[in-house]
Amino acid sequence: MEMEMAGLPEIVGREEWLRARKELLLQEKEVTRARDRVNAARRRLPMVRIDKPYVFDGVDGGRSLLDLFDGREQLVVHHFMFGPDWDNACPSCSSAADGIGNLRQLRARNTSLVAVSRAPYPKIAAYRERMGWQFPWYSSYRSDFNYDFHATLDDRVAPILLQFRTAEELTANGTPWTGGPWTPDMNGSELPGISAFLRVGDEVFHTYSTYGRGIEEFHNAYPYLDLTALGRQEVWEEPKGRAEPLGLQVGGPGMRLPDEYDA
Repeated sequence: MEMEMAGLPEIVGREEWLRARKELLLQEKEVTRARDRVNAARRRLPMVRIDKPYVFDGVDGGRSLLDLFDGREQLVVHHFMFGPDWDNACPSCSSAADGIGNLRQLRARNTSLVAVSRAPYPKIAAYRERMGWQFPWYSSYRSDFNYDFHATLDDRVAPILLQFRTAEELTANGTPWTGGPWTPDMNGSELPGISAFLRVGDEVFHTYSTYGRGIEEFHNAYPYLDLTALGRQEVWEEPKGRAEPLGLQVGGPGMRLPDEYDA
């Protein structure tokens, strides 16, 4: 499909391109060094012992949080938005899940990865089969796991902590989607996120969680798209007018489930 696009890159010779590329490389190296520092600080975060028993339903019945490690030392959990009364999972979370491939490299480094949603397991199993996914996916419907890790927000169950802001802080700063305070009609909101856990013997510790744009590196092929001239093809990106949204991408008005695209 051809698109009319404004502000495309200037056409230059190879030598001029190489000079510009080297200038950009200096900025990229700054980002790389900053990322290394942040990753080191993340590894130094204190951790919290998990004493509360949680139940997760999967293909093999009920399992504990310790069981989800599958004998490995670390566990990464995708908080996958799929409410108990929803017919389908979140399209954006589904796009992220569509990019989860072979877990061999994680497992070789003593790390397990699973998805967890509040939908009852039969709904999860049917949707997983429809999408053709292979990664482990569990239901937390019979426990408070989602509430305790702030992937489901409901002040009737647990204090609100939306992207690490309390209800009082949201009153002052606003919620991401309204700019206003937390209100009762928002109770039951499902949020995406990623949490990491460490196993020491038979003890489980929570080491990290992230939400919002903190999970976008695992989303919608963004790392690949950020290398391209047209980028993510979303209206907020600079330079403006570089790529008119096609109405198909996640973040656009025509967001779809993965198996609803033609490509």
